[in-house]
Amino acid sequence: MSRHYASIAFTPAVRSVQDEHGSATFYGRKADAGAAAPGPDRLTDDERDYLAERDHFYLASVGETGWPYVQFRGGPPGFVKVLDDHSIGWADFRGNLQYISTGNMGGEQRVALIFLDYAHTRRLKVFGRARIVTAPQDPELVASMTDPTYEAVVERAVVVDVAAYDWNCPQHITPRYTLAELEGALEPMRRRLAALEAENAELRAGRT
Repeated sequence: MSRHYASIAFTPAVRSVQDEHGSATFYGRKADAGAAAPGPDRLTDDERDYLAERDHFYLASVGETGWPYVQFRGGPPGFVKVLDDHSIGWADFRGNLQYISTGNMGGEQRVALIFLDYAHTRRLKVFGRARIVTAPQDPELVASMTDPTYEAVVERAVVVDVAAYDWNCPQHITPRYTLAELEGALEPMRRRLAALEAENAELRAGRT
């Protein structure tokens, strides 16, 4: 985990539960070190490479009622951009016009994101502060996040200043595969099947 992750996530209530289960000493040192460290935490090449391959993530925001709201965000692989060492962003596509996440982020900027790689059971969690950027405000930024080959209406961009992140435990992530990920394994099987069918057809033809 990055330096500040524990100091954000491990609140006194969390550390009390950790104490009950025997992990308070280990995680407490991380929380104390993170609280004393200068910030913000820098994204490394590992995070850049990982995000460049993701085609979805989950976004948690908090509304004025105090309720958290979790939403799926998807797009072409790499639609989440690493803008610099401390920020990421993405084009916000038109959806069902509820605008719950957009409204929440306009009030409370703190968000949490989870990026999953089901095929390899990897998970990256991010804490950050989000801001909405529209095309009139920064046309170049919004254009830089727009993929002209992807058929979606871009209504705005979202930029998140990363506060901390953690490569979370891969336990209990059920492996799942996209069609694109399966294609590499399926195509050789299709070719082999076609060859066997052709061979069988020749053998049957030789018997007649």
